[in-house]
Amino acid sequence: MIEILYEDGEALVIDKPAGLSVDPPRRGGPSLEDHLDELKLGFQRAPIPVHRLDTDTSGCLLLARNPKAVKRFSAAFEARSVAKTYLGILAGVPDDEEGLVELSLSKVSTKAKGWRMIPARKGKPSITHWRTIARGSGRTLVEFTPETGRTHQLRVHAASGIGIPLLGDPVYGAGKAEAGRTMLHASALRVPREGKTDIEAVAPVPADFVALGFDGAG
Repeated sequence: MIEILYEDGEALVIDKPAGLSVDPPRRGGPSLEDHLDELKLGFQRAPIPVHRLDTDTSGCLLLARNPKAVKRFSAAFEARSVAKTYLGILAGVPDDEEGLVELSLSKVSTKAKGWRMIPARKGKPSITHWRTIARGSGRTLVEFTPETGRTHQLRVHAASGIGIPLLGDPVYGAGKAEAGRTMLHASALRVPREGKTDIEAVAPVPADFVALGFDGAG
């Protein structure tokens, strides 16, 4: 059963489990689509994801309950008015306590390595603020507050901007053998709405973060 963090007549925010793809994988396997019927919660329509999280990423995912809400929420993301907070575990300890990463990103693809995002001057502008929350066992718990929402933005900004990849990242780091997954968690989400209260949700720190000694407290 997927935990619901926020619910009203036009929106749901769920705590997406790590390992669950938002879209059905090409090679098959579980996806959020398998759970949409149970997430109707008495409504006729199945809710629709408004944005995406990587399969490995856990935490706050916004779903809209009707097409009009999809349009409004999507516009809020495009206007950068949605406040997003993430927790990530770096596979090392940075020299600085906090910082700002501004690295434009572009997609590249090769037969040998498949596709990935790379820093590129002609790429799409991407901005991430980060600060250290805790350290332990040669690793660092970091809070990310991205201004933009590019594909793999936080993963590339950690590896190429901060200079230390996320623990467990199979593309930009040493691989899943380190932690079982890329250690990234969408911890909070706030979506402003005209004439209504903001949508606000906080996802609890996942068990695999706690098992590594990081409970989110700074």
